[in-house]
Amino acid sequence: LFAIRTIQERTGKDLGATFLSGTTISNSLTELYLLFKYLRPKELERQDIRCFDAWAAIFAKKTTDFEFNVTNNIVQKERFRYFIKVPELAAFYNEITDYRTAEDVGVDRPDKNEILHHIPPTPDQEDFIGRLMKFAQTGDATLLGRPPLSETEEKAKMLIATDYARKMALDMRMVTPDYEDHPDNKASHCARMIAEYYHKYEAQKGTQFVFSDLGTYQPGENWNVYSEIKRKLSEDYGIPAHEVRFIQECKSEKARKAVIDAMNAGTVRVLFGSTSMLGTGVNAQKRCVAIHHLDTPWRPFDLEQRDGRGVRADNEIAKLYAGNKVDVVIYAVEKSLDSYKFNLLHCKQTFISQLKSGAMGARTIDEGAMDEKSGMNFSEYMAILSGNTDLLDKAKLEKRIASLEGERKSFNKGKRESEFKLESKTGELRNNTAYIHAMTEDWEKFLAAVQTDKAGNRLNPIKIEGLDSTDEKVIGKRLQEIAKNAATGGLYTQIGELYGFPIKVISERSVSDGLEFIDNRFVVEGNYKYKYNNGHLAMADTHAAATNFLNALEKIPSIIDQYKEKNAVLEREIPQLQEIAGKTWKKEEELKGLKSELVALDRKIQLELTPSVSGTISEQCEQIPKNTSINLIRDYTIDQQTIPKQHYRRNMKL
Repeated sequence: LFAIRTIQERTGKDLGATFLSGTTISNSLTELYLLFKYLRPKELERQDIRCFDAWAAIFAKKTTDFEFNVTNNIVQKERFRYFIKVPELAAFYNEITDYRTAEDVGVDRPDKNEILHHIPPTPDQEDFIGRLMKFAQTGDATLLGRPPLSETEEKAKMLIATDYARKMALDMRMVTPDYEDHPDNKASHCARMIAEYYHKYEAQKGTQFVFSDLGTYQPGENWNVYSEIKRKLSEDYGIPAHEVRFIQECKSEKARKAVIDAMNAGTVRVLFGSTSMLGTGVNAQKRCVAIHHLDTPWRPFDLEQRDGRGVRADNEIAKLYAGNKVDVVIYAVEKSLDSYKFNLLHCKQTFISQLKSGAMGARTIDEGAMDEKSGMNFSEYMAILSGNTDLLDKAKLEKRIASLEGERKSFNKGKRESEFKLESKTGELRNNTAYIHAMTEDWEKFLAAVQTDKAGNRLNPIKIEGLDSTDEKVIGKRLQEIAKNAATGGLYTQIGELYGFPIKVISERSVSDGLEFIDNRFVVEGNYKYKYNNGHLAMADTHAAATNFLNALEKIPSIIDQYKEKNAVLEREIPQLQEIAGKTWKKEEELKGLKSELVALDRKIQLELTPSVSGTISEQCEQIPKNTSINLIRDYTIDQQTIPKQHYRRNMKL
C-alpha cells in the first residue's frame, strides 16, 4: 500500500498501479473494499468513503441470526450476509477491471459436467446427526463423546458443530476410530465410482483426481480416508496399488514432478490431494476424465481451482474419448451440510462471475449463512440436519430468480437499444426522404432554367454582386478576393446567383496544425446548400473558382442517389428493429410466480425455525430477544394484543 500510494502521489490521481489476477474476488464481496482502497483512493474520498465501515454502510447490510447459547437462551449474532446496490458496486468494479474468461480468449478446454452424487446416511450417521442437533441447541459437548466446552469454545460452538458435521459426513471414523466401516459410507461410494471410471477408460489410461481437505494422508498414521479408499480400490476392485498415489507422499519437487509426469503418461491413474497441495500448479490434465470432491472447500475460488486440474487446455483423452467433457462428482450425504455448502459455493461463484462480467441483474445478493470462521447459523444448521429441504429449495429458487432477473435485464437492455436505434433510423429515413424531395425540386428548377450552347454544353451565366462582367477570369479573381477577405461573422451572406440559385459565403473558424484561422466557404443555395471544391484552397484556379457553383448544381442527382441508397438500407433494417422493439419478455409471469413462491417459503422457514415459548404472557415476552422485529414477534405463540406495554417498549423495533 505504501508503494502504491507513493506512485499515486506523483500524479495526484488513481493511476500508476496495475493488479493482475484470475481471482480478484475469492470468497466475499467484502474483498472489493481492499481493491478499491488500493486502486481508487481518490474516488473513495470523493464518495466520502474513508474506512471499511463507511463502505459497508453503502453496499452491505448486517443481518441477525438467532442461536441458542450454552444456557439454552436465544442470543443474536450479527454478520454481513446481504449486499445491496449491487449494480452500482459492479459498475464501480468494472471501472478498473478488464475481465476476460477462457471462452472470451478462445481457450480450447473441455466442458465441466457436474454430478451431485447423493448418499443416504448410515445408521451411525443418523444417530450422530441427532446428537449434533442436541449439542447445537444445548452446548453439551459430552453428547459428542468429548469433554465439556471451555469458555473459549463456548463462543465458537457453531463452528465446532459445523466441523463435526463435516467430519461425520465424510466418515464416522473421522469423529472417532471406534466406528466401523460401512458399505454405504462416502469412502465406499467414492471407491465404486473411481473403479467405474478406471475400467471405462482403461484402454486410454484415463486418470482421476480425488480432493479432500479432511482426512488427508499423513505418513505413519493408522487410518485416514485417502488410505481407506485406496485399500478398497485395491482389495475390492483389483486396481494395482502403485497406480493410486497421494500428493502428500511427494516430499520434494522432484518427486512431485515425477508423479505429475506419471499421471500424464497414465502409469498413475488416481491422484489424491488437498486443495492447497493439489489445487494449484499441477499440470497433470492430459488424461483426466473425472474429478471427485469428497468434501467441499470454503471458498468458490478453491472449488474452481480444484476443477481446473482437469477442465484445462491440452486434456487429450477428454477431448477425443469423453465427448470433450470432464465429469466432476460431488459426494453429498443427505441430512448433512454437503449439498447446502456446495449450493452456497455455486451461488457465490454465480454472482462473483456476474459481477466480473457486468451481467449482474439483481440489486441484492445473499452470501449465505456459512463461513469458515464461525461455521453455520443455528437455524439453518438445524433445518438441514433434520432433513428439512426447504433451505435447499430456497437456494435453488434464489438462484433461478437471480438468473431470470439477469436474463430480463439483458432483454430490456437489448430492447432499449433496439428502440433507440429504431427511433434514430426512423428519423434518419424521414429526414433523408425530405432531403430527396427538396433536392429533386432543386434539380427540376435547375433543369427548367439551364441554358446550353450549340454543342449541348451547359452555360455558366454566374452573376457576382458589384461586378458587371461575364469573363471567367475576372469572376474567378473576384471570388478569390472574397475568399480571402470576407468576414460574415458566421452568417451566410449572398454574393451572387446562378440560374436563380443564390451564391453565398460564410466565415468559419478552422484549426490546422494547432493554429486557428478564419476560413471562408461558398455554397450555392436551393432547398439544400450545395458545396463543391469549396474554400480558399479551391480558389487557386480562377477557372475552377468560376465554375464551382455550376458543378455543384450538376452534382445534385448523385447526392440524391446516395440518400436513396441509405434509405434502401434503412428500409431493410427498420422492420427487424420494429420486431425486436415490439417483443415482450415472456418469462415475467414465471419470475413473479417464483418470487411469490420464495416469499411463501421464507415465511414457512421462519415459522418452522422460530423457537416456541411458554409460560404466562409476561414470562413468554421475557424469552423473546430484545429488538426482535414485529414480523418475528408475530411468529411467537403470543397474542400480541395482550402483551403488556412494557414488553412492547422492550421488544418491538419498528
